Amino acid sequence: MSDPNDTDPPALVVTERLRDAIGDRYLTYALSTIMHRALPDARDGLKPVHRRILFAMRELRLSSAGGFRKSAKIAGDVMGNYHPHGDAAIYDAMARLAQDFAVRYPLVDGQGNFGNIDGDNPAASRYTEARMTAAAEALLEGLDADAVDYRDNYDGTLREPVVLPAAFPNLLANGAAGIAVGMATNIPPHNLDELIDGCLHLIRHPNATDEKLVELIPGPDFPTGGVIVEPRESILDAYRTGRGAFRLRARHEIEDLGKGQWQIVVTEIPYQLQKGKLIEKLAELVLQKKVPILGDIRDESADDIRIVLEPKSRNVDPDTLMATLYRMSDLETRFSLNMNVLIDGVTPRVCGLREVLQAFLDHRREVLLRRSRHRMAKIDHRLEVLEGFILAYLNLDRVIDIIRYDDAPKEALMFEGWGEGYVRATDEGDYVSPLPTERAATLSDVQAEAILNMRLRALRRLEEMALLKERDALMEERAGLEDLLDNDEVQWKAIAGELREVRKVFGKGTDLGRRRSTFAEAGEVAEVPLEAMIEREPITVVCSQMGWVRALSGHQPLDKELKFKDGDGPAFMFHAETTDKLIVWGSDGRAFTLQASQLPGGRGMGEPLRLMVDLPNETAIVDILIHKPGRKLLLASSAGDGFVVPEEELVAMRRAGKQVLNLRAGTNALRPVEARGDHVACVGDNRKMLVFPLAELPEMPRGKGVRLQKFKDGGLSDVTVIALEDGLKWSDPAGRIRHEPDLTEWLGARAQAGRMAPRGFPRDNRFG
Repeated sequence: MSDPNDTDPPALVVTERLRDAIGDRYLTYALSTIMHRALPDARDGLKPVHRRILFAMRELRLSSAGGFRKSAKIAGDVMGNYHPHGDAAIYDAMARLAQDFAVRYPLVDGQGNFGNIDGDNPAASRYTEARMTAAAEALLEGLDADAVDYRDNYDGTLREPVVLPAAFPNLLANGAAGIAVGMATNIPPHNLDELIDGCLHLIRHPNATDEKLVELIPGPDFPTGGVIVEPRESILDAYRTGRGAFRLRARHEIEDLGKGQWQIVVTEIPYQLQKGKLIEKLAELVLQKKVPILGDIRDESADDIRIVLEPKSRNVDPDTLMATLYRMSDLETRFSLNMNVLIDGVTPRVCGLREVLQAFLDHRREVLLRRSRHRMAKIDHRLEVLEGFILAYLNLDRVIDIIRYDDAPKEALMFEGWGEGYVRATDEGDYVSPLPTERAATLSDVQAEAILNMRLRALRRLEEMALLKERDALMEERAGLEDLLDNDEVQWKAIAGELREVRKVFGKGTDLGRRRSTFAEAGEVAEVPLEAMIEREPITVVCSQMGWVRALSGHQPLDKELKFKDGDGPAFMFHAETTDKLIVWGSDGRAFTLQASQLPGGRGMGEPLRLMVDLPNETAIVDILIHKPGRKLLLASSAGDGFVVPEEELVAMRRAGKQVLNLRAGTNALRPVEARGDHVACVGDNRKMLVFPLAELPEMPRGKGVRLQKFKDGGLSDVTVIALEDGLKWSDPAGRIRHEPDLTEWLGARAQAGRMAPRGFPRDNRFG
């Protein structure tokens, strides 16, 4: 019940569809993310957080030649004045601007631990100090000359620039990366000297072709160097469309150790790759023997990069080893190009190289015009003041008299009739005021105020001559500014001159400006099979009942006693060589492939085979075979189905293996049998045996197969392939070899029931 004394108006309730409400709010969030967080401005190449960091450092007067301030102070000022987000995020952004391995032309000069290429994080902001670099000052140059617009900060108490004047194309020089809502950007860094060449060519030839610009700007220039092996056609297409990728390789050299010994030393690694993680991945290749010819890896880096790769065999070609590592590690990466930027700080668009350079040049022209108008206004104000000073010097006695005796000297100066063309006697002769009579007759408010604020020490002849000289110089400068504002050609000439001045500071002649990334052809290196890189050595493969596998050195006696885990024992033990491929046959009809050289050593108990391949826990290991190319196998299931398969169909280098034999529910695969002979002998759980021609079985790459033997109950117990003229042999429980030479009684057609096995046949229904 409402209170009758309540005079407050009822609350306004707005009814809105949920879809519309969520859509409007998500759109607002998306636009904020795109414009104020993720995408850089094409004009200065900065995101708001970076722009605010540099502006706050400028407000703190942290010039490149000045002192350092605590990073915590800088991050705090940025957060409190301009960027109301977490100080940790601000400090991370500032720290990246100081990392010479992350930014091509660092904008922050850091003192202390700002992280390293190994991937270590910077120290806390209370420990590090920072100031601007000369490159950052070049981006800020012109803020005092009304070169760009300002806007209110987040709480309206301060003003911040919308964009920086940017004396060089920072977007391409330092690159950018960001993920917005529904779009992203990824721009690699480039060489500033080459970018200026491209800008100068675009000034001279506004309709320049992409081919010519790519001649001047051949590709990215990463701060960590490396070798770009992307074909020129792909680079040209990427710069034309704004989308593409660059293949980047580590730089290496081959050190000759004498006596035929050599090692590879990696001196530069791909951009944005942490050295620590790279070495971990290379070490994994060594431990897992995925690159058998790589013997060892050492990190001997100090201030520079020095990763030593030792080959296991000196007979391998170094280029072959590096080609293998490029294919299997991050020594070769692909850097994606997606030049999605904000045009004029508002419109996101994927731009080509020419569009981005033109956006920068248009911005520089606008900055030039605004600075020129600002300077002209300053000159006009100064000329007005100088005219008043000169008039005061020509009528000095009267001015002094007014200031000394008048109660309102400013008004008296402004409304005093000064006459027209006062003449004053000098040592050189009579001097007549050069001012126009209409300006000499009265003084403006600005002129009167300036005269009243003039110091007494300035009332001397030399000061008067200096004023006349200054006025003439300003008039000449003003005329030049008028020509610049009225003539496009003069404007572009001035912009070109500014770019050349920037090149003197950051060009290729400086240590910072020299090109670091070079170009090369990828080259076609013949792919060497993995077996060819493995040193051939004899081993003994041992697999336990619980699936722990290991490789003993040399061919050990197959009855040798070995240690196993409690409750475990031997299951498979056979001789092999390190160059062999092993086929693991599972009870689910799936085949897995292992490289014998990659098996763990025999010092311990080995490793679980299920960690090497995706063998389910409920699947038993039926057999382990040494792969022999060209061989054919007979596959059969306990349901009595089977077929002949080329052994190559069982080779699967994937961890998941390959499903070769399809099984019915509740059945399992039997041990594969080499299909060498002319007849198939199979025996069921009911001890009935059938012998039929091998030719009756189809040869298939995979499937369920056909019926081998008919069973009233039970299933298939074992199967083998024999030569009919040799008969059938087996071992009895006493170890004696039994032989049935005449198998006429059991001969029949495929899928028949068969007859009872010969007298003395093993009770386990196995051919042995």
